[in-house]
Amino acid sequence: MAKDTPFSAVTRTMIDNWLQTTPEDAARPEVVYNDILSHLSIKMRLTLFTVTSDNPKKWHMKAIRHSGFTSRILNINKIFADCYVEDFKDQKYMEDAVIPRLRQVMETQQPSMELVKTRLFGVNLGYDRILIPQKSTGRPEWVISSSYAQFLLSPPQQHERLDVADEAIVQLLIEGATAKEIAGTLGVSPRTVEHRIERLKVRYGARNTVHLVAMLVTSHAEKMVE
Repeated sequence: MAKDTPFSAVTRTMIDNWLQTTPEDAARPEVVYNDILSHLSIKMRLTLFTVTSDNPKKWHMKAIRHSGFTSRILNINKIFADCYVEDFKDQKYMEDAVIPRLRQVMETQQPSMELVKTRLFGVNLGYDRILIPQKSTGRPEWVISSSYAQFLLSPPQQHERLDVADEAIVQLLIEGATAKEIAGTLGVSPRTVEHRIERLKVRYGARNTVHLVAMLVTSHAEKMVE
């Protein structure tokens, strides 16, 4: 297995390992994840939740393998330092994106894999995640969580509605048009389009046009699923 094994292959290996365990084994979590640690790519992380109470806020989360993915927006490894769930700094994130799924896999005692789209400290966050619970005749004592980062984007700094011209420019930017092509389509000068794009960068907090387009794509995707 290559070092940069796709996340799907890594998760498949863990599920294969998990399938070979039985509740009677009282299997340690290492049995499930030990042989994939060297194959986690820079954008993958592995976390172990230890369950010692019916109260999810009392569960402990420990990073088995930190992500090598870095961002100027959020220091993910610092944010996800080892701690109890109740001590995590963004409790809304835990309550919306983590605790319900942990409860679900513990109840079903079946792995769950999904694309998570959520917010962490107000930042748009997207990642593939697999949760694998201990097989147990009672309450599982641990859940393995492995994730693969997809996007980490700042939300718009302002939320005013765009006017018709800006909406048209946004749509054409997402479709890959250049400022000159947008100007030709809208019947305005390239300078006018460039000026409006600069204003959009300020409005969305984008560092450059590529960053702006990425944020616009995310914003439009969110509107489609709301």
